[in-house]
Amino acid sequence: MKQDASRRKTLAIGLLIAAIVFTALGLAVGSEGFSLAQLRTDLAGDDASLILGQIRAPRTLGALLVGALLGLAGAISQGLFRNPLADPYLLGSAAGASLGVVMVLAAGSASGYAISLVSAQLVARVGLVTAAFFGALIGVTLTLLLARGAQHTLRLLLAGVVVGVVLSAITELLAATSADALRGKQAFMLGSTGFLGWPSVTLLAAGLCVALPVARVLSRTLDALTLGEDSAATLGLPLQKIRATLVLVLAACTGLAVSQAGLVAFVGLAAPHLVRRFAPSTHGYRVLMSAAAGGVLLLGADVLARGLIAPQELPVGVVTAFLGGGYLLWLLHRRNFA
Repeated sequence: MKQDASRRKTLAIGLLIAAIVFTALGLAVGSEGFSLAQLRTDLAGDDASLILGQIRAPRTLGALLVGALLGLAGAISQGLFRNPLADPYLLGSAAGASLGVVMVLAAGSASGYAISLVSAQLVARVGLVTAAFFGALIGVTLTLLLARGAQHTLRLLLAGVVVGVVLSAITELLAATSADALRGKQAFMLGSTGFLGWPSVTLLAAGLCVALPVARVLSRTLDALTLGEDSAATLGLPLQKIRATLVLVLAACTGLAVSQAGLVAFVGLAAPHLVRRFAPSTHGYRVLMSAAAGGVLLLGADVLARGLIAPQELPVGVVTAFLGGGYLLWLLHRRNFA
């Protein structure tokens, strides 16, 4: 018990230090990559408030918050389905968000004066961010309808797979008819933190401040579910209502993160896995630390994406996919040959 408590404390301190270091690097990384000379020039220049205050600072904080939302959603998903390989995109949210983005882009590139005018107004009013957010929520709603609620975990999982396949097929069909929609879809699928500003940071922070306490309060139900459905039911918990609430929190976290940064791979899968592996604990601690780990992972990946091949920039989703895939391959290698 003392060793577990020590590991939990060490993890919390380590994540805090990593967050501070990556935040400093995020503010320092510029067009020339990791350059102290360039940072001193930026700070001494007339555009220091613009470069640091309006570009690097919101992007750095936004990446931290997007990762935190994905880490939290991953912890909920893995606890809800009792599967360490479950990720936040499991219930059709990713496919729904992609479809929303492609629909708006396809409408914006439609031919004809009247259609173009209406489409331009639609794009200005709805926007890609709103389309992605509501697309993710619609995908999860369709999953819940198909599964007839959140009562049966296996049915919910299968419904999410079906909805994801169908919505992805519709997305591919629309993208094939519009070059603009296809390019936009590709950029969205790779993920990017380059468009995060202070309005995005405000939205993300508000969403996290609402979702994290709710998940923390309901984490005891996730602990009970580890004993099995029947055992959890004997504790007198309203499992159906709590499970539905957790699904809504999962959908909101995922939809908000995806709408601001696109489909960032592996963060929601790897963050809770790392927490569980390093410091086994109840879900109350796990959801908090998974959010912290997700923020640190995405922020670190964003710093690498900006600095590795500067002045060019890698899509952050490519970096997270490479790091996350490498981590999973390493785990498989250890299990097979250890």
